[in-house]
Amino acid sequence: MRVLIVEDEVSLSNALKKILEQQGYFADAVYDGESAVEYAKTVEYSVIILDVMLPKLDGFEVVRRLRASRINTPILMLTARTTTTDKVAGLNFGADDYMTKPFETEELLARVGAMTRRTGDVIVDEVKFKDLTLNTNSAMLSCGGESVQLSHKEFEVLKTFFYNPTMTVTTDTLISNVWGIESEATDNNVEVYISFIRKKLKYLRSAVSIKKIPRIGYRLEVN
Repeated sequence: MRVLIVEDEVSLSNALKKILEQQGYFADAVYDGESAVEYAKTVEYSVIILDVMLPKLDGFEVVRRLRASRINTPILMLTARTTTTDKVAGLNFGADDYMTKPFETEELLARVGAMTRRTGDVIVDEVKFKDLTLNTNSAMLSCGGESVQLSHKEFEVLKTFFYNPTMTVTTDTLISNVWGIESEATDNNVEVYISFIRKKLKYLRSAVSIKKIPRIGYRLEVN
């Protein structure tokens, strides 16, 4: 089950991501309205957690554009605004639920769980791409009858590819997802972990490889 977090306050975004992942969700984080629209149109999410006050496009406009594009992913809006007018506006634009900041973690998880139950989603512990299976509980990568254990960062890097299997994943996206947007990680850190994963793919004799796209990032390919 995959959740998109759209929140420009980095510390809150990181906290939400950690909370959701501890509960078994996969969580992507973006920090402005335009990125939210782009991600929601290219990746299938179970829930979108959306702040109202965002750079580039505010939350109301994000909801409007997604619904106009027939993206029906459940949307939970988070905001410091407490007036009834703002709540009604968000719901009228097409949001499914509304919470004000600050909020209790238990309530947030309960609302996300309720929204996913309405859409019939279940939490799974495996994701697959071609001949590879990634166990999201144990971080074991399998191909045929062979398996290898991934380190935490190897797992986070490969998980990002598995959930964007047809896309070129930028180096900045990998750094943000794996090390955090405020980290001092560089392209070299990414390259090191890509090399570790390539060795494990070779050991497994997988048909899948990771191709570098110069000055952009990486993508999965099948030999």
